[in-house]
Parts: sequence; C-alpha cells; structure tokens
Amino acid sequence: MADRSNSDDFTTPLKRLLLAILVLCLLGLFLLWRIDNPRVERFRAQVVDRVVPNMDWAMAPVTGAVGIFRDFQSYQRIYEQNQELRRELRQMTAWKEAALQLEQENARLRDLNNVQIDPRLTYITGVVLADSGSPFRQSVLINVGSRDGIVDGWATMDGIGLVGRISGVGANTSRVILLTDTTSRIPVVIQPSGQRALVVGDNTAAPHIDFIEDPEQVRPGDRIMTTGDGDVFPPGLLIGQVAEDPGGRLRARLAADYERLEFLRVLRDHGARRVATPSGLILPEQLPDDEGPVLPGESGPQGDG
Repeated sequence: MADRSNSDDFTTPLKRLLLAILVLCLLGLFLLWRIDNPRVERFRAQVVDRVVPNMDWAMAPVTGAVGIFRDFQSYQRIYEQNQELRRELRQMTAWKEAALQLEQENARLRDLNNVQIDPRLTYITGVVLADSGSPFRQSVLINVGSRDGIVDGWATMDGIGLVGRISGVGANTSRVILLTDTTSRIPVVIQPSGQRALVVGDNTAAPHIDFIEDPEQVRPGDRIMTTGDGDVFPPGLLIGQVAEDPGGRLRARLAADYERLEFLRVLRDHGARRVATPSGLILPEQLPDDEGPVLPGESGPQGDG
C-alpha cells in the first residue's frame, strides 16, 4: 500500500506539469500563428514547408475515409438512379402491353369496317364480355341488348366471317350461339359449284358439312356462303372454306377467328322473321290436323271467301 501511495504522489504532479507545458505550448503556437509580422510570417511558412509534406502518412487515413464516404454517396446515388430506371421500365412495359392491345383492337375494328356486306343491312358493333366455356354449349355474351334494338335471330360476324346468331336478348346484353354449337344448322351454298348443303355444329372448331346435293362437285378450298333459305341468315355471308378431315368427311374451316373474339358485328336484318321458340330455327311450322308443314315464307291454304 505504501508503494502505491508513493507512486501516486509522484505521477500526479508529473501529469499536472506535462499538462501545463502542453497548454503553454499550444497557447504559444496560437499566439505565434496570430502575430501579423513579416518575420513571423516567413517563420510560419518555413514551418509549414517542413512539416506538411512529411505529414502525408498521417493524413492518409483521413483522405481514405473521405474517399470512402464520397464513394458511398456516389453508390447511393447510383442505387437511387437504378431504382428509378426500374420503375420507369415497369411503366414502359405496362405501356407497351397497353399499346399492343390497342393495336390489336384497332386492327380488328379496321377488319370490321372493311368487310363488304349487303348495303341493305345495317349493323351495330358489340364487345364480347364472356365465353360460356362449356364443352356442351358454344356461346358468347356481348354488351348490346334490347336497349340497342337487338332482336333474337340476327346474325353476328367478326372482321371476316359469320360467327353465329343472337339467341337470348337482355336489356344490356345478348347471347350469341356460335356456328360450332350442336344446335346450329345453317343452310349454305358452296361456290363455285353452287351445291346446297347444311353446316352442322358439333362443338368442334370445324363443323360438319352434311346433306350435300352432289358431293363429287365439292372440292377442299371451295367457299361456303349462306343462302338465306328459311330466313335463318341473310344470303351471301361468308362462313369459310371446305376442308377434308383424315376420315374423308367434309368440314367447314370457319373464316371467323374464334380464338380472338373481341368485337362482333350484329347485322340488323329487318326482313328476317323473329324467333319465338328455339325449335323455330330448325323445324318447319306445323298446321293442325292433316295439313302438311308450312315452310317459312309460305302461307297456308286460303279460304274461299
């Protein structure tokens, strides 16, 4: 304990003395640096010339730290710019998709406008809202209905060919039965041979062609048009071309693009009869008792008076 006490008694005054000397030196250096005198100025310049060049090693850590700090700021700015570019790229991608969709819609609308149809037929264009998606029923829903004057039985087309017929009208929407539906039976004429037939839907992309008058005169690639028989469809509407399946059976390769049905043109056929019952599209009207069937457009027997 005595040794430790003696050591403290010796070091404490020494620390105080060194602190006082350091304070005096700093005070003298401060005063020396503040004296405005030519000799003192030259002395200060000589001191700086001697000391500062030899102090590069001491300033190296400070210089490195400053460089690291500046590099970090530069990396931070680059990171922010990169994030901004990523956001702009996402926006550009979204704009690109929107532009492609608009381009496709404009192309389909141009197709609708370029289709040549009977000038006596007016039309209204509707947007396809939904597909039934059922393997047993081929139909789509469009956004025009009775408020737009739509009537059951009117034909619908895309930009090139016949798509189907209105079957069910609401106030704001209508359902279109497609040509591929199993309930679809369309009287057609095959050009250039002029053979009459029926295009019969079977829930496939290429409906059958049945009841051909003379199949020997029909060749794959012949055009299929509506005849207007039975007031089912207006005459002269393009359906597609004749094709032959691997089994040798004739089918209709439809001109309408069923994979991309976005807009449909509903033809206002004011001369067509309205469909009161679905069977009216297929079966002829029946007279009571023993009288024979009356085809659309014919009249029953007239009275004597």
